[in-house]
Amino acid sequence: MKKRKAQILPVRLYGDKTLRLKAKEVTEFDENLRNFVADLTATMYAKDGVGLAAPQVGISLRIFVVDPDWFKEGGKKNPHVFINPKFKEFVGSATNEEGCLSLPGIFEKVTRAEKIIVEAFNEHGKKFSVEADGLFGRAIQHEYDHLDGILFIDKIAKLRKIFIKKFLKEIESTTDENGVNIGKMSEDEEISRIDK
Repeated sequence: MKKRKAQILPVRLYGDKTLRLKAKEVTEFDENLRNFVADLTATMYAKDGVGLAAPQVGISLRIFVVDPDWFKEGGKKNPHVFINPKFKEFVGSATNEEGCLSLPGIFEKVTRAEKIIVEAFNEHGKKFSVEADGLFGRAIQHEYDHLDGILFIDKIAKLRKIFIKKFLKEIESTTDENGVNIGKMSEDEEISRIDK
């Protein structure tokens, strides 16, 4: 049987209604789910992300993928899939700069737990638990927020939010009348989207 090729999905940008929804739990661990996880993972790598959540590609389900080390020199791709995740423990706090594929060009300092323990399922329905700190722990917390309709800019100081307001309006300006924002696509991207 011919293996299905993963698809690169359009990433939703600030202003898209899906980014503000509370995502639903996954109830079926089937081939459709595994295909979607493959697409989500391929999209994360194609867009040079450290993580990507399902709402960021317009699917309101509690799924995200994270790979904090693949971009390092000689780093191998080792995606971690989290489905229906639940935090079990938060330890300490640390402040670091964050960015987001749904907020291109915006980087701000965000305070999060220094270390976390999270339980989740993989794409085959197998439950696991992971303890994470550093970039891995931060990326998990960032992506988890997407499942609750929270963006990292919701966690920054009001003064900083005023400072980036112009950039937010610019990103939001490409939202269509249906509340979908995939930004301004190149002609090639538009053609490939029409072909699907």
